[in-house]
Amino acid sequence: MSKMFPRVSRRRALRGAAVGVVALGLLLWWLLPLGEKPPSGTIVFSTGTPRGVYQEYGERLRAELGKDMPGLKVKLLNSAGSQENVRRVATGQADFTIAAADAVATYQLRHGSGAGRLRGVARLYDDYMHLIVPRDSDIRSVADLRHKRVATGLPNSGVRLIAERVLRAGGIDPRKDITPVGDGIDIGPTRLRQGKIDAFFWSGGLPTKGLAGLAQKGAFRFVPIDDGLVARLHDEGEGAGYYRATNIPESAYPNVQHGTQVPTIAVSNLLMTRTDMDPRLTEWVTRTVLDSRDDIGRHVHSAQLVDLRTAIYTDPLPLQEGARRYYRSVKP
Repeated sequence: MSKMFPRVSRRRALRGAAVGVVALGLLLWWLLPLGEKPPSGTIVFSTGTPRGVYQEYGERLRAELGKDMPGLKVKLLNSAGSQENVRRVATGQADFTIAAADAVATYQLRHGSGAGRLRGVARLYDDYMHLIVPRDSDIRSVADLRHKRVATGLPNSGVRLIAERVLRAGGIDPRKDITPVGDGIDIGPTRLRQGKIDAFFWSGGLPTKGLAGLAQKGAFRFVPIDDGLVARLHDEGEGAGYYRATNIPESAYPNVQHGTQVPTIAVSNLLMTRTDMDPRLTEWVTRTVLDSRDDIGRHVHSAQLVDLRTAIYTDPLPLQEGARRYYRSVKP
């Protein structure tokens, strides 16, 4: 037996282990982009409202960025949503953010300050419009919202932008024909349950955890947004062309939907930055976003839809140079 398995001296074993460690270190060095030291410093990431998908995604992404770039500090900044996020990045109040494509296009078309500096990093996932009412409500269509108390989202949110457009497409003046309320996903479900509002709009990834508790009790139902209304939405212009007709799948909120799909609209979400952001940092951020999809997706269901094949399409924004470098580096 000793001839078949010769005894290895302690010194030789240690020498072999040292060689293995060096080889592993060289391998890890080679796997880093061009063998470079990870970027460091501080960036500000504008997220969204508490209990919303933007906020949760931002928290999870910060953790993943910390693994890849230990010297990078990421400050998360709550916001009302897409419209505020776009403005913050355009004006330098934040460095990265997530925003819906319609809000980006609207900001550009209105010639918002710094709009020309906005650049795309990755297309992430779609937001779905939710129109929610109590289970026993008599509201069956958008037109039935007339004279009701309707939460249209926080000011400067993407929800507010879409909700007012949906109302106008349904023949309702959002300032005269309803009692508008500025509730978001953080308090909207509670106020609906308490009977303080009759309906509320929400635009977010599926499923939104802020609705989970209410959905488990089956305490609400969805009002459909049909194809005809979507066609009228497109006639509004100013970014409305980014809406597409779709369905909330039956699996999103099973205790509410009971095996049925709900007609609605969706719009893509973009991770974005500015032209003056360090391209090397942006390249690293882009890589982390794509590489961490599965890890983030275990907690944020929408993140499972992030895909290398579609991430590059950040219309209406051109790609930031760092993001472009990343997609070129992984092109087959």
